[in-house]
Amino acid sequence: MPSKSELRRTLRAARKAHVEALPDSIRGLLFHRPPTPLLARIGDEAVIGLYHTGPYEAPAAGYARFFHDAGHTLALPRFVSRDAPMVFAHHSDPYDDSDLSVGPYGMLQPEAAAATLVPDVLFVPLIGFTDACVRLGQGGGHYDRWLAEHRPALAIGLAWDAQLMAALPTEAHDMPLDAVITPTRMYGLT
Repeated sequence: MPSKSELRRTLRAARKAHVEALPDSIRGLLFHRPPTPLLARIGDEAVIGLYHTGPYEAPAAGYARFFHDAGHTLALPRFVSRDAPMVFAHHSDPYDDSDLSVGPYGMLQPEAAAATLVPDVLFVPLIGFTDACVRLGQGGGHYDRWLAEHRPALAIGLAWDAQLMAALPTEAHDMPLDAVITPTRMYGLT
């Protein structure tokens, strides 16, 4: 089996090619509303953790707007510095990103004054996944460390169908997900 680094390189290229091949009109229709079986497992008061989408990642903004409109509190990752642990902080404006600023990794994140939160449900980005909900992340270990310390009621990956792998190498610190959602199906939580 290829190393995680080799897989990340291959899967990033496949993800990029997949997304670039999608017409804008189709891409704009995807990931707006979580699947009903998943919604049935999320309480009305749940704090929802999401991510600010990077290039070619499965978009999380539609889910952020959906949960915001349903009355949920939203949280996004925040880093004080590149060597600080990832925390989640309140995100109040999923329509305009007016409460976000650029963090140490160049991604938008809640500003320093935003309250720190611990999500009850966490949607995570990924590079690759298996049908058993094994996740291959970016390689920094931020989500694995956070999940090991603060396991939410549900941890769900958002992915493109092209990111599905038959198998992925795992290590003791790799945290599995409860589900992975793609534009065509949901893995896990059956």
